[in-house]
Amino acid sequence: MASVLPLKDLKAQVRPDTWLNTIIKGDCVAALEALPDQSVDVIFADPPYNLQLGGMLHRPDQSLVDAVDDEWDQFESFQAYDAFTRAWLLACRRVLKPNGTIWVIGSYHNIFRVGSMLQDLRFWLLNDVVWRKTNPMPNFKGRRFQNAHETLIWASRDAKAKSYTFNYDALKASNDDVQMRSDWLFPICSGHERLKDDDGKKIHPTQKPEALLARIIMASTKPGDVILDPFFGSGTTGAVAKRLGRNFVGIEREQDYIDAASARIAAVEPLGKVELTVLSGKKAEPRVAFNTLVESGMVKPGQVLTDAKRKVSAIVRADGTLVSGGEAGSIHRVGAKVQGFDTCNGWTFWHYEDEGTLKPIDALRALVRKDMAALD
Repeated sequence: MASVLPLKDLKAQVRPDTWLNTIIKGDCVAALEALPDQSVDVIFADPPYNLQLGGMLHRPDQSLVDAVDDEWDQFESFQAYDAFTRAWLLACRRVLKPNGTIWVIGSYHNIFRVGSMLQDLRFWLLNDVVWRKTNPMPNFKGRRFQNAHETLIWASRDAKAKSYTFNYDALKASNDDVQMRSDWLFPICSGHERLKDDDGKKIHPTQKPEALLARIIMASTKPGDVILDPFFGSGTTGAVAKRLGRNFVGIEREQDYIDAASARIAAVEPLGKVELTVLSGKKAEPRVAFNTLVESGMVKPGQVLTDAKRKVSAIVRADGTLVSGGEAGSIHRVGAKVQGFDTCNGWTFWHYEDEGTLKPIDALRALVRKDMAALD
């Protein structure tokens, strides 16, 4: 079973390993306030929808629709719902790392109010994503369009957050080398994935499909990241996070949901290191300045660099700049000047000699990046 941490015990803990990969039992705002500042990488939130159902819903054959009528989805007014939304979003903002992001999913009943509150609290909206359902519930009364989608909002902590995780290259490669779009097609949770009790009744009315959470986690996290779900429910976030080599922390107040989620997560087998390696492109690689090569002795002051055909040359200076004739500056600026161009990628233009063979200095940068990756 997944570990369950009562809220009163959480408040007494100081080490991260006491709350990572646990389900915290209690009110989401109180639990969030007990977590350390800037301690999570990504938040996935599936808050109450505040459906405002006016009574029981029946199918044309008069059978009862198993709709969301639980007490936790009921608020006395829009003002009460807005106050609740503001409270949990503020608490989320405090525990989110500066380069972290938050995903919130909702229906037309609540997602616009949540989006407005996100902007009021200075989150920076990155995308709205439409989850289009392949098998949505019909509109039984025939008075509206069939509601066939839900909306996700993806936001960074603030407008200045530029280094958030987005695994663009992996997503594109998995999508037949086409950019991943913001409309996602998945079925609603059903079949063997849907958790049910001994009487065959759904344990949670709004259980999300694991495929949806897998897309979110693979898009915006790295192995080892911490994912927080303040409305943990049946534990989809925890189950997928464990399988994909991420840490999780869930918050849930209903014991029935906690029991089901704990058993579900305990049965998950994590994938191995090879399966979890994320494809990345040049943009995702750590920045290495040319001066780093000089400081490490891989390139020495006074060393001569040339182009691949040895037509032009430049001398390396101790400060990490190059000089060629009357031109001095960065590897890119001097490379452009000697060619008469406006721009130049100095990493691939300039070469060094290694046992009689010319190699681009980009090969040295690759060695530095390999050493950096080994230290992570």
